[in-house]
Amino acid sequence: MRRVSRIAFAGVATAALAVTVSACGSSSSSSSSGDDKNLGLALAYDVGGKGDQSFNDAATAGLEKADKEFGYKSTAVEPQDGESDADKVQRLETLAKQGYNPVIGVGYAYAPAVKEVAAKFPKTTFGIVDDETIKADNVADLVFHEEQASYLAGVAAAKATKSNTVGFVGGVDTPLIHKFEAGFKQGVADTKKSVTVKSQYLTETAAEGGFSSPDKGESAAEGQIDAGADVVYAAAGLSGQGVIKAASAHKIWAIGVDSDQYKQDALAKYKDSILTSAMKDVQGAVYNLAKSVKDGKPETGEIRASLATGGVGLADSNPSFQSNTAIQDAVKKAEEGIKNGSIKVKTS
Repeated sequence: MRRVSRIAFAGVATAALAVTVSACGSSSSSSSSGDDKNLGLALAYDVGGKGDQSFNDAATAGLEKADKEFGYKSTAVEPQDGESDADKVQRLETLAKQGYNPVIGVGYAYAPAVKEVAAKFPKTTFGIVDDETIKADNVADLVFHEEQASYLAGVAAAKATKSNTVGFVGGVDTPLIHKFEAGFKQGVADTKKSVTVKSQYLTETAAEGGFSSPDKGESAAEGQIDAGADVVYAAAGLSGQGVIKAASAHKIWAIGVDSDQYKQDALAKYKDSILTSAMKDVQGAVYNLAKSVKDGKPETGEIRASLATGGVGLADSNPSFQSNTAIQDAVKKAEEGIKNGSIKVKTS
């Protein structure tokens, strides 16, 4: 039986992650004293923080891998409710002063802060995940073809649905999440035109909790399920846990995002309802940037991962997904089409 190709980063269990968390509120002279050439990398988390079983935890896995291999003493910092760009600037400045390198903002919300702070610390490498707007000699834009993995999720959903109705739940109404929706809808339509996709965004802004409110995700999924959806795909960070919970309660399929959510310990009681996950290798992007700094050849500029590079893909951990020949064959065909260019996936 042919199986869908898996990306190597899949299935990092959150329970295995042990990160040193610093409030980063006090100044440090370590970087100026010369005692510590490099403490390691620093992550500044996006909304949802550590434990989202998704985006932030994938970044944490990259940090942990770098710590293990390079003997680093890295740090990660949680976001604060209602924080401003000035708060983010102060956080990044403190991390750079303390001697961390690279310093990575996990999420597009860090773009203004990374741009400002990188200009003040030209010898420090900065990274930002999910933003491609910063053009600086010491900044790496770590971005992905999310629409490609989402297309595959749409193919799987179209093959799995029995009601001919599926759902998409986006955390925040932004261009980034539109990419997930666009790829998903196109994958569904290209596979089975009779399937209806119901879409809903939880909030207009991240500050309203679209990426950090499982209750909002659960409510949205309940509404879509009531309207007939029997497969629901969430691109909503921590809020996606609520979507998965609702799917499990109604015994329908959920499709996870960013990490292989079938293998996340915190979601274990719902895993039989997680058909697959549309993944992107945030772990690998974080690790590779840290390694490039360690090797003395820091990555900079736009670094975009795709299906062809193995940076995005679809998980096949669920035995029900593995054994479904119709889904496997359809996804395999779609993978080949995207890679050879015969399928052009839309981003909006």
